[in-house]
Amino acid sequence: MDALTDVKRSKVLIIDDSMFDRNRSKKVELLARCMDHSSLNKRFYKGFRMLTLGWSDGFTFMPLDFTLLSSKNAQINGISENIDKRTSGYKRRVEALETAPTIIPSMIERALQAGVSSEYVLMDTWFTQQPLIQSIVEIGLDVIGMVKATNQRYLVNNQKLSLKQLYKVATPVLDKKGILRSIHTTMANGIEVKVVFVRNRNKKSEWLAILSTDCTLSEQEIIRIYGMRWDIEVFFKMTKSLLRLQKEFQGMSYDLLISHTAIVFSRYIVLSWQNRCNTDHRTLGGIFYELCDEVNELDWAVALQQLIELLEDTLKKSNKTIQKLFKSQLQQWIDGLPNYIKAYLSISVCEV
Repeated sequence: MDALTDVKRSKVLIIDDSMFDRNRSKKVELLARCMDHSSLNKRFYKGFRMLTLGWSDGFTFMPLDFTLLSSKNAQINGISENIDKRTSGYKRRVEALETAPTIIPSMIERALQAGVSSEYVLMDTWFTQQPLIQSIVEIGLDVIGMVKATNQRYLVNNQKLSLKQLYKVATPVLDKKGILRSIHTTMANGIEVKVVFVRNRNKKSEWLAILSTDCTLSEQEIIRIYGMRWDIEVFFKMTKSLLRLQKEFQGMSYDLLISHTAIVFSRYIVLSWQNRCNTDHRTLGGIFYELCDEVNELDWAVALQQLIELLEDTLKKSNKTIQKLFKSQLQQWIDGLPNYIKAYLSISVCEV
């Protein structure tokens, strides 16, 4: 993948976790009672937290490392007494009882030692905490992650501000769609960061905050790179829906669960590589590598949708006569599009 990725293109590591449920099990080794943080009702389930480290160049995602986290406090079953403590299997079990922030730095270091190249680590709000950010920065990588209003404090003019207070003192950003404000600040642990506030598309009266330890990036670039984090969500969906993660094998051994997960991840890697070979013509090598363009992060459907949104914003500033004329012309253009293009675009005149 490195050979197919331009040196100017951002390559990232992505950290996230997902449910690995075994709700019908009773005697599975290291089975624990876990909380589903993605659920609105914060429901509990029996199983593990599948902490995963992946790599992406914005077009192809590859899983690199994982661990099935149990819990010391909410543990249902412990480690089997028959396991030899000198084996890798025992080390895996001990690691499963650690917390995610403790394990993540070692996962990143293993990936870098294996030759994986990356500039940034992307995380969601559950992992974008100051101690973990500091650990990753010390490894030599920058962090881009979404943050939420917690007890974390940011230093501005020798004052410790919460995230909500930081929003009030941040500089408004003009003429950039969806970007509200940004500010350079310092976290309580002394790391300089840039925080960008964007509008919440699901609830436009609210905002979301994205933090970057690379303060040289523009607001648009921070948002673009953070958008690559969605690749791991697609990965979780694909492995569970199509590659039968959690369903293909049934057993009580923790070794079996690790082996099964590794097999499923390996399948995904092969499928990702085959998809890249069929999509990126530079994989043919030789003269084709020199003549063919690099694959794009932004496909034509997304680009066209963004163009429509830009026209909508411009139209709102015009008078009603021009708006009516534009709607009529746009409707004629949409009616004349082939059906396969209409299927890709969720646009209509009533949305303008």
